[in-house]
Amino acid sequence: MENATTISAAIKAGQTTATAVVTASLEQINKYESHLNAFTTVLADQALKDAGAIDQQIAQGQDPGPLAGVPFAVKDLCDIAGIVTLAGSKINQTNPPAQKDATVVRKLKQAGAILVGACLMDEYAYGFSTENDHYGPCHNPHNLNHITGGSSGGSAAAVAAGLVPVAIGSDTNGSIRVPAALCGIFGLKPTYGRISRAGTYPFAGSFDHIGPFARSVADIAAVFDVCHGPDELDAVCSDRPAQPCTPELFKGLDGLRLAVADDHFAQGGHPEALQAVAKLASALGVSQVVTIPEAERARAAAFVITASEGSNLHLTRLRRQPLDFDSATRDRLLAGALIPASWYNQAQRFRSWYRQRVKQLFQEVDVILAPTTPYSAPPIGQKMVMVEGQEIPVRPNLGIYTQPLSFIGLPIISVPVQQPGGLPLGVQLIAAPYREDAILRVAAVLEKLAVVAAPVVTPVVDP
Repeated sequence: MENATTISAAIKAGQTTATAVVTASLEQINKYESHLNAFTTVLADQALKDAGAIDQQIAQGQDPGPLAGVPFAVKDLCDIAGIVTLAGSKINQTNPPAQKDATVVRKLKQAGAILVGACLMDEYAYGFSTENDHYGPCHNPHNLNHITGGSSGGSAAAVAAGLVPVAIGSDTNGSIRVPAALCGIFGLKPTYGRISRAGTYPFAGSFDHIGPFARSVADIAAVFDVCHGPDELDAVCSDRPAQPCTPELFKGLDGLRLAVADDHFAQGGHPEALQAVAKLASALGVSQVVTIPEAERARAAAFVITASEGSNLHLTRLRRQPLDFDSATRDRLLAGALIPASWYNQAQRFRSWYRQRVKQLFQEVDVILAPTTPYSAPPIGQKMVMVEGQEIPVRPNLGIYTQPLSFIGLPIISVPVQQPGGLPLGVQLIAAPYREDAILRVAAVLEKLAVVAAPVVTPVVDP
């Protein structure tokens, strides 16, 4: 499937129709879903109806919007009117259907995009692998025996396999960036509060972000431009006016100061993960190195705050229905419920200090490069992995490089680095709050240099 901006332009030019594009998307889903397990709900009838409405608007000389006829999917924690929001859980199956769409869904529809379904995730977004006890694992299109990463794994897999050109995920500690890296696509975690979370099932309120997946930088920018901006339904959603990023993609690197993160971000991973950063730095001519201070402590504090806020949200369900949780989720939430309040308060105090220290760093540089994950996608079911001569748990360590940055809500895009003969990796481009324009400019340059790319991956299935 073509990229979103290409699809929209072709539909508006009369070269194809929204109905034809959505039909092709649904055919791809039907063909590969049994192998990928990326969707929890497919809205075929409604999608075709909505596509017909877009075609009718165009026939009448109207402009349906910048994403006219573009199929999209959302992580199954976004409310879809008339559908139960599962959030990867069994418990939510008995909830009533959502009364209205989440803000991000509504904005995409208003831009002419066509919702085709909801995607699999780790239960309640608490995980890095999208191996779900209730609905099974999501399979990586690059190798169906490997994980997609999580918790937005279904959304990432759907985009990587070309089932849809764009999808929405959420990122608390890395849940957009990790699957983007492991599935070899682009994934944007905007500044905290930049895209409304209204109508999305929460995990940890002071960390949760909503953002897009795509196979091109232009598509990431287009979706971001449609979705960001103030929303009175989200108490923390930024009151800054929406500022389009698409025009920024053509400005190149002029005026941007780039650097590579060392210390915490230059250790703890497989050599190829660190080499991916070096490859991009070389292509960009970056020689400056900076230290993001106390990143390891930031990661530890992130664990404390996430576990505390997540367990508090689910405390009643843990008491009443403990056996209905995914076993891994339940254990982490129970552990979080035992964290002393003093630890949480201390972690929040450290957070304020850390935010100011990193803010000072962005007086010297505009964009920082760092690995997204410490290794490529492990096989489904693998519990441990060898890193620097030590055996460590697979799942929690997938967030070693993402958690310290989610901690203070920085805008970050993970860009895909394809590995010849191997699974893809990702590199994070990190900027100061509200500088999505800067990271998208750098990503666009890398894409133009063909150093990063996200081609459609046809899942290899048994005949």
